[in-house]
Amino acid sequence: MPAAPALLERDGVRLTLEDAVAHVTLCDPARRNAQSPKLWRALAEVGRTLPGSVRVVVLRGEGPSFSAGLDRQAFTPEGFDGEPSFLDLARGPEEERDRAIAGYQEAFTWWRRADLVTIAAVQGHAIGAGFQLALACDLRVCADDVRFAMRETSLGLVPDLTGTRPLVELVGYGRALEICATGRFVYAEEAARTGLATVVVPAADLEGAVADLTAALLASPRAAVNETKALLLSALAGAPEAQYAAERAAQGRRLQDLAGLGD
Repeated sequence: MPAAPALLERDGVRLTLEDAVAHVTLCDPARRNAQSPKLWRALAEVGRTLPGSVRVVVLRGEGPSFSAGLDRQAFTPEGFDGEPSFLDLARGPEEERDRAIAGYQEAFTWWRRADLVTIAAVQGHAIGAGFQLALACDLRVCADDVRFAMRETSLGLVPDLTGTRPLVELVGYGRALEICATGRFVYAEEAARTGLATVVVPAADLEGAVADLTAALLASPRAAVNETKALLLSALAGAPEAQYAAERAAQGRRLQDLAGLGD
């Protein structure tokens, strides 16, 4: 793990920088990196405070599990200290409930920014909110002991932390529905076969695989990587003709830069 001083460390989240790489660590291994609104606010702050020099963000969870999901204290009548309980949200006005959930989602939405490539290093359990946080990243390097599961439906809830779209993109509608509706575990072999995992390695090799991938990403010019990421993201939703035009415009900018004619 990086030894640099923490730029941010609070509420179960630590941010350190190593040149063009930001390391974001869920650092509450005793609770298997269970998530809470405070942790989500800290993750959202990370996204807002990253220096412009950062090109790659690596997300990890300390200990044997990446993240066991939402802290079960959320389901108690009292909830978390200083936070509205889920029961309070249920009983309150719809506008307040929507605003609260939108705030939670901010922890999950910045990972696909076009100026960054984000990697989740996933070992052990990645359950519910933990699964969705891994899905928020562009790439997932997984240990061979990984266990993904989307347990919200079995609790009478739905995945609401932005995980539904990337899950469908990766594995298709039918499999995504089956994974969510049953809440079953997805193990390493299936994760690799279906595209949930970019690569699966022995647990002892996880850090080395992440370092190798990070180095490979940094080897290409930043502007070209950012333009390519933006094109691939737009390809998911745009009409073909609009995508063709976006490719032409992006390549024009690249050619101008290579010719020394860029801004």
